[in-house]
Amino acid sequence: MSIGRRLTLLLAGVAALLSLLSWSMVSGLARQAAARTQDNVLAASASTIAETLRSEQGEVRLELPYSAFSMLGAISEDRVFYRVTAGERLLTGYSDLPAPEPDQANSRVTFGNGTYRGTEVRMVSVRRVVLAGDRPVSVIVTVAQTLDGVAAISGQISRFAAGLSLAFFVLAVGLSEIAVRTSLRPLNSFAQSVSRRGPSDLRPLRPGAPAELVPLRGALNRLMERLAQSIRRSEDFIAEAAHRVRTPLATVRAQAEIALRSTSDAEDRHRLRQIIRAVDESSRSAGQLLDHATVAFRAEHLARDPVDLAELVNQTTEALTPTAEMKDIELKATTVSVSVHGDAVLLYSALRNVLDNAIKYSPEDTTVRIDISEAGAEARISIGDEGPGFGAGPAEELKERFRRGGNTEGVVGSGLGLTIAADVLAAHGGRLDLGAGQKGEGACVTLVLPTS
Repeated sequence: MSIGRRLTLLLAGVAALLSLLSWSMVSGLARQAAARTQDNVLAASASTIAETLRSEQGEVRLELPYSAFSMLGAISEDRVFYRVTAGERLLTGYSDLPAPEPDQANSRVTFGNGTYRGTEVRMVSVRRVVLAGDRPVSVIVTVAQTLDGVAAISGQISRFAAGLSLAFFVLAVGLSEIAVRTSLRPLNSFAQSVSRRGPSDLRPLRPGAPAELVPLRGALNRLMERLAQSIRRSEDFIAEAAHRVRTPLATVRAQAEIALRSTSDAEDRHRLRQIIRAVDESSRSAGQLLDHATVAFRAEHLARDPVDLAELVNQTTEALTPTAEMKDIELKATTVSVSVHGDAVLLYSALRNVLDNAIKYSPEDTTVRIDISEAGAEARISIGDEGPGFGAGPAEELKERFRRGGNTEGVVGSGLGLTIAADVLAAHGGRLDLGAGQKGEGACVTLVLPTS
């Protein structure tokens, strides 16, 4: 379950608990307020009746006032019962109406609950002493009222409170959802800034994250620092290994060539040629692994210097002319001065690998053409040969590491040349296009770079 959903459910649970508590409190206060109001009216009614008591000719007289019962009817349609006793004698009212037990011996007003004629009632008794002749007489006025009206008022207020609590809950859930989304927005922004990075971008994350994300940012920075150190150690190891391997391989090749010239035995010459071929393949692989490590390292800190593509092509063809002359291959360049911004070392490596492949796969006494052109916001370096092409499989798969075409049997290679070129161009925001040469023969590799 997502953090946002968990927070929303947690806040919804808190809102539900608060809604229940508020409904319970309001309902309880409503019942207490209704009960207290009823008690006050009952006490006022009983006191009104008690105030009409008087003494005539040594006897206690009473006149029931209409107002004493009308005030009870003003609250609800409950039934009202009453009883007035003077000493042990019933003056008026319901003789079987119980009276609440006094809380104290001298309590003038006493409240209580009871059951009368199968109905729950609330009762109040007011005690008054009337002087009848020469003796005091204790008069007790008891008034009782059913609780239907109080229950109805309490229920109405309780239902109103339940509606308010439900509305509060719904509003709180909606606000919780908004609050959770707003609170998680910095986390989502932080995650997007990390996800937008390329696989080789191991720069530390810039400050600016909320305080709660500072530990996470620090942990990610430490992780990327360890990854960068690990990558640098791997690249240093590959570079060192390539240097260490190429030197003895060159010595072995030189000794094998000397031995090949000095022997006339056909079997020995065949073995020596196999040794030379294996040394050439190992030396080439070591060199291309070094180039690949250099590309991976420099791509993280790519330079953006002006590079003249015509000058770059001239340097590359000059460096590979001896290799081409060994197979009587002519390097024919058509150069146009086009300038791009990039890393000259990486662009030289990419162009050298592509041109070296063209020479390697071209038959003897052929021509390799290098053309520079500019179209819109793109600069192109096209290298076409007269070799066997890319084979029957998809040409795009040849950009993968150590992937070679099906028609390369007998040709020394490691399957890294096009990979290096494609990685260099991708780091510069360009691409490597693979296609057929002129008239559908050979291969044509185009290095495409943005000019701005």
